[in-house]
Amino acid sequence: MRTLCASTLIGEFFVIGFAGLVAMKDPDLSMGTVWTVSGIAMLLCVLLCGVITRPGGVQLGWALQIALIVSGFVVPMMFIMGAVFAGLWWASVHFGRQVDEAKARFAAMAESQAEAGGNTA
Repeated sequence: MRTLCASTLIGEFFVIGFAGLVAMKDPDLSMGTVWTVSGIAMLLCVLLCGVITRPGGVQLGWALQIALIVSGFVVPMMFIMGAVFAGLWWASVHFGRQVDEAKARFAAMAESQAEAGGNTA
């Protein structure tokens, strides 16, 4: 799960950066505000890559997905990009857990085969 989720988060890192560049063109927003919000969101993406398997990591990821969709009120294209990344996040978590379960099953099978092979020799 960690690899899939981290890949999604790194993609979001870049999308948030590009959205910050677009948001800078809004005359109602100061450059400091745009880059403070974008910078915090980008930092959160990187930090989440490291804590995704810890308790609450997936939930923080969902909070980031919601924030990405809500950022569409500033940069309208982010409604679409946020929805795309929310779908990718769901797929990363869902299929990542399936991969983790399969790895655990294969490891258990290999261990039981090694024990069975070691007892007969």
